[in-house]
Amino acid sequence: MKSDNSMFLPPTFNQETQTADKGGLTIDLCAKCKRGPKDQVSIPGGHSYCKQCVSVLVSPKPLQHQHSESSHHYAGPGDVACDLCTEKKLKAVRSCLNCTASYCESHVRQHYIVAALRKHTLVEVTGNLEQKLCQLHHKALEVFCKTDQILVCNVCAVEDHRGHRKCYIEIPMLLDTSSLLGQSLKNISDLNLFKNHLIHCYPECFETQLDNEDVRDLVEKMLESFGTEGALKITLNFLDIRNKTLWKAREIKTKLGQKFQQIFQGIGHHGKQTLLNDIYTELYITEGGSGEVNNEHEVRHIEAVSKEQTTQKTAIKCNNIFKRLPGQRKPIRTVLTKGIAGIGKTVSVQKFILDWAEGKANQDINFIFPLPFRDLNLKKGQYSLMQLLQYYCPDLKDIDSIQCGEIKTLFIFDGLDECRHPLNFQNNEDLYDIREPTSVDVLLTNLIKGNLLPSSHLWITTRPAAANQIPFECVHQVTEVKGFSDPQKEEYFRKTIGDEDLASRIIAQMKTSKSLYIMCHMPVFCWISATVLETMLKETKNVEVPKSLTQMNTHFLLIQTSVKNKKYNKATEKNPKKLSQSDKGMILKLGNLAFQQLQKGNLIFYEEDLTECGIDVTEASEYSALCTEMFKDKCGLYEDKVFSFVHLSIQEFLAAVYALESWLGKSENVFDESFKCDKLSDLHMSAVDKALQSKNGHLDLFLRFLLGLSLESNQNLLKGLLTRRGGQTPSIEETFKYLSDKIKMESSPERIINLFHCLNELGDNSVVEEIQTSLRSGTLSETKLQPHQCSALAFVLLMSEGVLDEFDLKTYNTSVEGRLRLLPVVKTCKKASLAGCDLTYPSCWTLASALRTPNCPLTELDLSYNELGDRGVKLLFSPLHNIQTLILGPCGLTEGCCSHLASVLSAPNSQLKQLELRYNNLQDSGVTLLCAGLKDPNCKLQTLGYVCLCALHAHVCLCSCTIVCAKIVLAI
Repeated sequence: MKSDNSMFLPPTFNQETQTADKGGLTIDLCAKCKRGPKDQVSIPGGHSYCKQCVSVLVSPKPLQHQHSESSHHYAGPGDVACDLCTEKKLKAVRSCLNCTASYCESHVRQHYIVAALRKHTLVEVTGNLEQKLCQLHHKALEVFCKTDQILVCNVCAVEDHRGHRKCYIEIPMLLDTSSLLGQSLKNISDLNLFKNHLIHCYPECFETQLDNEDVRDLVEKMLESFGTEGALKITLNFLDIRNKTLWKAREIKTKLGQKFQQIFQGIGHHGKQTLLNDIYTELYITEGGSGEVNNEHEVRHIEAVSKEQTTQKTAIKCNNIFKRLPGQRKPIRTVLTKGIAGIGKTVSVQKFILDWAEGKANQDINFIFPLPFRDLNLKKGQYSLMQLLQYYCPDLKDIDSIQCGEIKTLFIFDGLDECRHPLNFQNNEDLYDIREPTSVDVLLTNLIKGNLLPSSHLWITTRPAAANQIPFECVHQVTEVKGFSDPQKEEYFRKTIGDEDLASRIIAQMKTSKSLYIMCHMPVFCWISATVLETMLKETKNVEVPKSLTQMNTHFLLIQTSVKNKKYNKATEKNPKKLSQSDKGMILKLGNLAFQQLQKGNLIFYEEDLTECGIDVTEASEYSALCTEMFKDKCGLYEDKVFSFVHLSIQEFLAAVYALESWLGKSENVFDESFKCDKLSDLHMSAVDKALQSKNGHLDLFLRFLLGLSLESNQNLLKGLLTRRGGQTPSIEETFKYLSDKIKMESSPERIINLFHCLNELGDNSVVEEIQTSLRSGTLSETKLQPHQCSALAFVLLMSEGVLDEFDLKTYNTSVEGRLRLLPVVKTCKKASLAGCDLTYPSCWTLASALRTPNCPLTELDLSYNELGDRGVKLLFSPLHNIQTLILGPCGLTEGCCSHLASVLSAPNSQLKQLELRYNNLQDSGVTLLCAGLKDPNCKLQTLGYVCLCALHAHVCLCSCTIVCAKIVLAI
């Protein structure tokens, strides 16, 4: 075989390299030395060589030395001269049968370089080239017919020698081993992966890193370490595994595309199937969001998002979730996406996978493994990571590993808040082998930490309350799904409805109710609203449409039950308000399930949970528009059935229906079944107390539904479901009084806000209307406000449209308690002045809670002349990520808060540009600590209010800091 380095080709196979023994059998001789069959080696093309000649032929010879030596080989007597040499003829080294010419070593080079000439047939030098050509076709005699023992051209081989045993006497321009290896390695797009493969599998040969090795160096090392055959086998095996894995990746990609191309809406898993691309509307997704846990019901988050239209951050498209943002340098491995229930996280995941499968985006990813936590909850045994993936994707069963070659893998873990594994990052053992069996919990923590498949990517979605389960050092980017903007709401309605005129009417109707239109930030509520209003407006034009969340969910329940009856029971009844006894029984059982799971804080549940509530799983599947069921499919790991309500608000609504009917039908109090309660107000009071005791407000919306359903107008809609019971008016009046008393006594401003929502559900807006009248007339500042009036004012300001430019707490004439109740308003304004309002350490708890609100627009905060102390200010430091101007002088601060303040200044997400610390006794030690934060590269501070009470050393320290950090102006 030829070597590219030496430009030498082995002798042409000819008749002299074969002889016949006495039995007439053909015996191959060495094509170079003509020796017998001892220790012969066969190579492609039919040649045979002895081992000694093979070692000579494949040994690389220096190219320069060969050329310099051949430059003195002039053609002598009996030599064949080069046909292209114009002056003194050099000795020819090869003859071309296509060109019918012979060439010296310099001129024959073109046949190795030029693509067209590489196809020519080069042979050993011969004086008479005509003897090497077929007389009939004038083509090279390059095929040896073993049957007829004659050289023929390739045309004769096909026509006259068809069916004979034939072989090429020489494969033209065949690359040598070194060149073949080099060519193969150049075809690997990421050579570093192959280098890592060699180091991992053959550490005894590659003790040092190969980062600086190019292809040529790598080929030499491989030939030296493994020899010719070994190097080829290792390379081909690597490429074979890669190609087999990539082929499987394409198969899985196709199946995922088929699985996720449709979205199911309404009754039954095989009910209304809609192509996702037909209705998908881009969601508003932004970077970041605080890592704090907010103690409010998620519906309150929607109210906050509705005010963000004027302060929008740069939106991130779903398909760009792993792309680095401007200014980001580090690669992104793990993305954590937060968003409340029903905001569109799962559909975003579905759209991401569908666009990838259809070749529209993220084509650098080979494998995507969607692993919802609700499915992983079912895995209790021991699995290796590969076994778990093979269980999800049976197509992977003939692949040993995805940890090879250029494979890029993405794991999508949807629904962290539904995870029932402990995720014990601190105590779980480290695991690095993807083939070693262990618990699913250990697999998850090691995959997230990067011990398993460190080159893979992870996308985790979660509700905000569960986001802190993942250590911050394991997350490289945090995003937040904020639902639909107002234009996106309209786009969704028009795509979903189809009928342009009807869609316009629905949009107009939704805008008449501010609270419902705000809820439409959630895509799932847009679907619920579209389902209800499309049905109602089609039936009659003068229908009274829902005005509250309770009414909307009531109509949704009735309409979906009617659709169920038409599908499964072949009912023709068009009146959706009429419910059968079987419908009533099943809905109340689902209500019981909803209430029990709401008490436990569960959004997903399993077959045994349904059985405990007396629900037959098969029968429950008919109500899948209310309680969805995830069925077993080819790409999913569903040993058991997993259930959830279509949205948290539907679960809360059904739980309220169950609680109310338990009292209407049996005088039971679901919160205390040990005794019967005669009055509806007793049930209301128990529900109010339970909701106020909740730390995260998980019963707030349930309470609003319960009170709203207690009104006779709403009960009339559910007359086929709820038992008729008179004499409720006195109880409603008692509930009014109880709520009013609680508003006056309750200490939590956030819980008080929900109590005003409850009064609104019962139709009592007297206090709120009084405040609104005073606001409009401009007389509010002249009135001495009672604490409960301050709560009403806070409710009015929080529910108003838009963001307040400035909120000055001293403007309102009230007590310290009243000011405390007004503190939540800071989360809906850009600038808050709380100076000299007698705020203390306990006030900081309320203020910190308000600052943790997602999408808080506050950028300037003045807390001067309040005795907050070190403890109080420390509470505020954590949620200060959006504050640009902070005034803290004097606030009774000492050196005890300086290390925390330095951490705020040096935090990567800190936006603080102006800090006022006048008249605080920080001491030398405190200022020294503060300087560490000022010198940090992440510090964005531009102006620092001088600390007058410091000693001389501190003054010098601060001056030196401002000199080092030339961007900071020291205000004295």
